[in-house]
Amino acid sequence: MEWDLAQMVNDYVIPWGINISLAIVIFIVGRMVVRLVVGLVKKLMNRSGKMDEMLVNFVTSILNAVLLLFVIVASLDQLGVDTTSLVALIGAAGLAIGLALQGSMQNFAAGVMLLVFKPFKSGDFVEAGGVMGVVESINIFSSTFRTGDNKEIIVPNGSIYSDSITNYSARETRRVDMVFGIGYDDDIKKAKEILQRLVAEDDRILPEPEPVIALGELGASSIDFIVRPWVKSADYWKVKWEMNEKVKAAFDAEGISIPYPQMDVHVHQESKAD
Repeated sequence: MEWDLAQMVNDYVIPWGINISLAIVIFIVGRMVVRLVVGLVKKLMNRSGKMDEMLVNFVTSILNAVLLLFVIVASLDQLGVDTTSLVALIGAAGLAIGLALQGSMQNFAAGVMLLVFKPFKSGDFVEAGGVMGVVESINIFSSTFRTGDNKEIIVPNGSIYSDSITNYSARETRRVDMVFGIGYDDDIKKAKEILQRLVAEDDRILPEPEPVIALGELGASSIDFIVRPWVKSADYWKVKWEMNEKVKAAFDAEGISIPYPQMDVHVHQESKAD
């Protein structure tokens, strides 16, 4: 009986004890190494200054999970578990999940690109993914916009990155393009002087680049002046709207007409012999 117990200890208890101890050591040391590697990667990503904090946390979380999975597999292998089948099962499950979440993975990849290259940031007024509005947040899978009438629209990042992006807030200044038409019987010189005066009187219009005021086109029913001043991006809409109102009032006061679109119709009547 004593021999059987000693043999059991030698054949099973000691080898299993050693394997369990080694597995625990592998797991503990592995966790320490993973923590060290993840911390180092996080520090390097933060040091670059180009990575969004949310992206850094997301990437390091995935890295931590993947490395911990390797540590667990190594620990189970030390215990004698057949990890080949386990790795194959994990791979098949990952492939199935990847195929099922193909659209989500596309949005994730686009979200990473948006956070890395930063074509826009929170607070910018942009047109992207078929939506025009202010960017409220940029997340991993989607971005949130607030429209001018205060609607909240959530757009998948894949739709944003696969299309053109217009960022109206990217530059400090913008050019306001306006067209004002007068009648063919009106005084061209007088109309141009009025436009120049209104532009010069507006303090929000920048002196450089110099505003352009020129006769742009002899239209079908009007003579069209182009007015292109430069303003700060924040003043764009106010200047555009107020300038339209000022020009209309000034033209009315000076007797300059803003003609309606016209079309001359000529009717030819043929006389019939009795």
